[in-house]
Amino acid sequence: MDIESLRLYCLQKKGVSEEMPFGPDTLVFKVGLKIFLLVGLDQIDALSFNVKCDPALALELRESFSQTVYPGYHMNKKHWNTVFTNREAGDHLLKEWIDHSYELVYRGLPRKQQEEIQDAE
Repeated sequence: MDIESLRLYCLQKKGVSEEMPFGPDTLVFKVGLKIFLLVGLDQIDALSFNVKCDPALALELRESFSQTVYPGYHMNKKHWNTVFTNREAGDHLLKEWIDHSYELVYRGLPRKQQEEIQDAE
């Protein structure tokens, strides 16, 4: 997975916006007003991104994919993972983890906001 395919995958989800609130080097994807994925744009050798994760699953993924999934860099380590692309996990798994993050954040939104997102487009 490269940065552009990651970007396009995130943007095709309902209610997603992309922003750069932390400066020109970090691209942030939000559903509603909540972040579900961050990716650094200054990466050269290896692409990684941060995604939200259920705490129990986060620990399981870190154990099962020890060269790919790490505690979230500069994030709450209980709820966020940093995931490296093009290592142990294929694009299918990476997309599952992105989907999981999106769903966690979406389900945490107020019901009215969820309905607005579903009714849009």
